[in-house]
Amino acid sequence: MTYPGPVGKSTSPTTFDSLGVISPLLTALAQLKFTAPTEIQVGAIPPALEGRDIIGVAETGSGKTAAFALPILQKLWEEPMPFFSCVLAPTRELAYQISTQFESLGSAIGVRCAVIVGGMDKMSQSIALSKRPHIIIATPGRLQDHLEHTKGFSLRNLKYLVMDEADRLLDMDFGPIIDKILQVIPKERNTFLFSATMTTKVAKLQRASLNNPVRVEVSTKYSTVSTLLQYFLLVPYVQKDVHLVFLLNDLAQNSIIVFTRTVHDAQRLTLLLRALGMAAIPLHGQLSQSARLGALNKFRSGGRSILVATDVASRGLDISLVDVVINFDIPQHSKDYVHRVGRTARAGRAGKSITIVTQYDVGLLQRIEEMIGKQLKKFEVRKDEVALLMERVGEAQRVAIKELKEAKSTDTRATSKRKRESKRDTMDRDDDSHEAGMPSKKKYKGRR
Repeated sequence: MTYPGPVGKSTSPTTFDSLGVISPLLTALAQLKFTAPTEIQVGAIPPALEGRDIIGVAETGSGKTAAFALPILQKLWEEPMPFFSCVLAPTRELAYQISTQFESLGSAIGVRCAVIVGGMDKMSQSIALSKRPHIIIATPGRLQDHLEHTKGFSLRNLKYLVMDEADRLLDMDFGPIIDKILQVIPKERNTFLFSATMTTKVAKLQRASLNNPVRVEVSTKYSTVSTLLQYFLLVPYVQKDVHLVFLLNDLAQNSIIVFTRTVHDAQRLTLLLRALGMAAIPLHGQLSQSARLGALNKFRSGGRSILVATDVASRGLDISLVDVVINFDIPQHSKDYVHRVGRTARAGRAGKSITIVTQYDVGLLQRIEEMIGKQLKKFEVRKDEVALLMERVGEAQRVAIKELKEAKSTDTRATSKRKRESKRDTMDRDDDSHEAGMPSKKKYKGRR
């Protein structure tokens, strides 16, 4: 069933008050400067308050988190109890972000949240669970670990289950763990699935775990927002680095995310840019959790103006005031392009994306243009300025490669430590190498 949500301006509620949101939450919304509900909130909040299960489909940056957080907080206000809701997220960073929004929206009602993710101390998490928080925000692997091994912890009284970025949660790596979690939580519950995109796997889960859900669909195809200016830059493969440096110089007053396909390139480009005096910082799944949160905080605060990231940062993260997204490597999957460029031009603001395209990438560009229904404009560069940069960039490339080699022994020790982590924590590292198309590091020789 599709809920008759925002079908026309004359019938669409224009305030959170008219959607039925209670006064304490309205106060928090006003403090956060959330003045009017977005389309997904208009469509999802009323049926959620009526007790319906929800499948929400909306483009990134559309306010999905508040669309499920507000109904849950309102029901919690009516029936306060521990372990009231559990939110599953595919990445650690997204889990922390969801927790922050729950705490901000629920500040007036004293909501208590616990973030349960891999890469963090299990004992500290067990202590947090023993304090019986209202809301748990978790990555699937670590949550299942606690359900199996933390004494006294269960979700047998859970009222609300949320799966955010549901399509990624339901990929082949997380599916079996989610199945186990579904077996140990009450069947009499409300379930919300929210995502920027939907797959056939979601339909399968719907039949298995949702009860007569309302489908709230704001965007029925992969799309980018109208306030985003999208460009491509056609360059020879061997000149990608120098053209990236030209772009960063040309856009020097902006906050910029540079997306790479591999962890190696994220590290290499960060070192290269630092050698040229640019304030760059990396973000990828092989960093420790504290390093990843530190990188995000430095970028958010303006301490670093350039974030060099793999696709671990392309979905769900609400990093305000990102001016420009540069795709150093064009994404292999067209839908990942939508998620990457969705980091800018959020909440009605303007933004710009530039995708570097080599002679090997033309087909990928054409697929992206076909999917989003737009042709990217050609970004013009000043070739004489690019030529002047070549010598300096070549020297910075050599410096970066040297530093990578020097750090190799340290990286080897860190990798050995990480291999001792549980399999579930490995999954909670977001399968960054897998997403980036890198070969697996696990090689078994001889008899098994």
